[in-house]
Amino acid sequence: MLRILAMIVSLVQTASASKVDIVRVAGCLRETAPGTWILVDATDPVPSNANVPPKNEIPATLPTGKNQFKLIGVSEFDLPLHRDHGVIIKGLYIKAQPVSRLNITSVITIAPSCGGSK
Repeated sequence: MLRILAMIVSLVQTASASKVDIVRVAGCLRETAPGTWILVDATDPVPSNANVPPKNEIPATLPTGKNQFKLIGVSEFDLPLHRDHGVIIKGLYIKAQPVSRLNITSVITIAPSCGGSK
């Protein structure tokens, strides 16, 4: 019985260690190839929830950063509507090399263009 309990504790600890965080990131939405989307000039990920950001989380101007994220789970969203716009993306943060990924849970445009980013 003690051995089974130790195995259960080990499984729970492993599951907790591999938890994927939900984050909010602002940046410029780009389509690099048909159906392939990235967020460039992106801010650092900030812990969040999966919902569309409330008004108090939407900045008046597009913040910029130095990160890039590959976007996955994009088929549920009309990303061409947001192409080359400043956006806030919320999603599951999957750390990877050379580029981390965001499995999108929401997207909202915060600026009609990305300024100088290409």
